[in-house]
Amino acid sequence: MRIHKFESVDAFIAIDLADAEASSGPVRWARKVLQGGAKDLARSQTYTYAVLGMPRGGASAGISADGPERAAAVEKFIAEAASLVADGTYLPDAAKGVDHSDLSSLAENDPRDTARGGEFASSCEGLSAAITAHHTLGSIEGRTVAIEGFAANGPSLAIAVAERGGRVISVSTSAGTVIDDTGLDPAALAEGWRAHGSELVANMGEVADAAAIFTSGADVFFVGSKMGVVDHGIAAQLSEASAVVPCARLPLTARALAVLRKAGIAAPTDFVALAGATLATWGDSNRSEAEIRAGIADDIGDLSTEFGTHDDGPFLAACYAAEDYLSSWQSELPFGRPLAP
Repeated sequence: MRIHKFESVDAFIAIDLADAEASSGPVRWARKVLQGGAKDLARSQTYTYAVLGMPRGGASAGISADGPERAAAVEKFIAEAASLVADGTYLPDAAKGVDHSDLSSLAENDPRDTARGGEFASSCEGLSAAITAHHTLGSIEGRTVAIEGFAANGPSLAIAVAERGGRVISVSTSAGTVIDDTGLDPAALAEGWRAHGSELVANMGEVADAAAIFTSGADVFFVGSKMGVVDHGIAAQLSEASAVVPCARLPLTARALAVLRKAGIAAPTDFVALAGATLATWGDSNRSEAEIRAGIADDIGDLSTEFGTHDDGPFLAACYAAEDYLSSWQSELPFGRPLAP
């Protein structure tokens, strides 16, 4: 892992593999972005590329600045990052505090189909998360679903769940949790997100504390409000669930994974569940959106079926596959698997 520090602004990039033909991953802004979390995010993207058979690496950038200085800091970051994008050292994806439109000036030298980024990439993440759950379990038809950390990929996730026969009974955001055992309408969730963002829960029913979603009684939990949101304590609360599936990067700690495995709860990896955005942005730019979604359904479905039937469980099975591919072009494996500390 190499840390590239910027000269014009308080910013850095954690670059996982020095000899990758290209490295990509999120760029985040906050008052203070820590390198530890960025390294973990970079590793997760490395494993996404590896499990898809792409000789590329993960990276993650952080811009630290106070609120009033955000715009200027992002502008300086983009100006200095231009040469890194041109040579493939770092291809940025908008994340917390940075909008997809902020990165538009870098698109010319980005080898990916950046027109498929932003909202469409988020929708493809939601689709791939739903596909992962569906094929890991064999089917989600008739199962109840909770979406913890409902965000930009939430609308497509809820729609994809419903299309496969699942019923979303609970969602949570930073504003709280709403639970409806009869089912929440995916179209209403999508409209609520567009109109109100995280405040959508206030328009969906009685609002409880955000943590209440873990006691909603759902059979399948999608989790992703923050890195490490499911620790060993939360994992123990989910003992009646069938699966805990990431809808954002690194939601599980290592101890949580151990608790879930002991309880026989399927826990697929974030680097498979969130691979839809990577498949959307790399590939023939002449593909239609329908063709991209169909490809995601096929590719992620096949991987999730394979990993879901492995004796060691879907998480380790995906790691084995990613590491086998990495070993084919790396002299040694990067240290540490994609899990929250």
